[in-house]
Amino acid sequence: MSTAQEGAKNQAMNQHLRSEPIPFVDVASQRQRLGASLDAAVKRVMDHCQFVNGPEVAELEKQLAAYAGAKHVIGCASGTDAILMVMMAKNVGPGDAVLCPSFTFIATASPVARTGATPVYVDVDETTFNMSPESLKRGIATARKARLKPVAVIPVDLFGQPADHDAIAEIARDEGLFVLDDAAQGFGASYKGRKLGTFGLATATSFFPAKPLGCFGDGGAIFTDDDDLAATLRSIRVHGQGIDKYDNVRLGLTGRIDTMQAAVLLEKLKIFDDEIAARNRVAERYARGLSNVVTVPRLAPGNTSVWAQYTIRLPEGTDREGFAAALKAQGVPTAIYYGKSMHQQTAYKQYPVAEGGLPGCESLSQDVISLPMHAYLTEADQERIIAAVQGALAG
Repeated sequence: MSTAQEGAKNQAMNQHLRSEPIPFVDVASQRQRLGASLDAAVKRVMDHCQFVNGPEVAELEKQLAAYAGAKHVIGCASGTDAILMVMMAKNVGPGDAVLCPSFTFIATASPVARTGATPVYVDVDETTFNMSPESLKRGIATARKARLKPVAVIPVDLFGQPADHDAIAEIARDEGLFVLDDAAQGFGASYKGRKLGTFGLATATSFFPAKPLGCFGDGGAIFTDDDDLAATLRSIRVHGQGIDKYDNVRLGLTGRIDTMQAAVLLEKLKIFDDEIAARNRVAERYARGLSNVVTVPRLAPGNTSVWAQYTIRLPEGTDREGFAAALKAQGVPTAIYYGKSMHQQTAYKQYPVAEGGLPGCESLSQDVISLPMHAYLTEADQERIIAAVQGALAG
């Protein structure tokens, strides 16, 4: 083969490699890394056949509590159930108002609505994407004007960065509200040196497979230092049972995390900190390469993030669909979190909005887009993504 032919062949091969899609979330590479240890964990469950509340569940709860510094962890079936169970344990219901940011996934507010209570939407800070304390104050006033009783606030640690927990806690304390931290995207992150899991009355998280700490199905957990709340939650997750399973003392649900998922999470927890460090390296490279062409996410002082998503804001006037199509043509997937804030969605439009409106939420919904983010992005992949973004905007 001539030199020219070899060059043409190599060029064709390189072109083929460039067109291979980059995974948006790479569960397969993580699965390969864990390999035999994950297989052995699953086999142990298959061998002992305790598929519900097996020993791995208690061990997972113990290790999660130690990781976060919380007194109690109650494993449950999903992050949505985690929020719902706390609402049930606190007897939240009709006539009550629960303050939620509108720019987040619907699972933050849907459990509130399912109890018969009223979600009241508040705005977010456009830099951190998290709940605005000032809008929270206005939301509480809005609830009272609507003759609702504000009882709780659910800050969300969106995209992996903690909310402004000190400011929110102060407002909640002054107004007599309890705080339920929605750390479905933020578990593993820190706020002023403290891991998420000990802020407010309770913390809810999700182990959906795409989360930074995800299982192989649905799963979730609740963290709390409150002994009475922990006992009530353990009852609620098993139909509301008392001392005897045929004496149910409260309304409950089937909210357990199954043993197989707990076994998977125990193995993933062993590499969690290493994966968080890798995610942060990706975020740093993105920020260096993209800050001159898009608005990159910024961490508030004292915060760390687990970068559940890496969400950028496109320049004003950019055709977001065209931008996404241009990246897709380069094998770079994107996603939009969230194209509609909750107060703009069909089933949730009827709920109150904080005085002053939600301009931050509405602006973000128009121009955010998320890039691939996981611990297994190679430096070459990262550079390819950065080049694709720069090229699409230059074009």
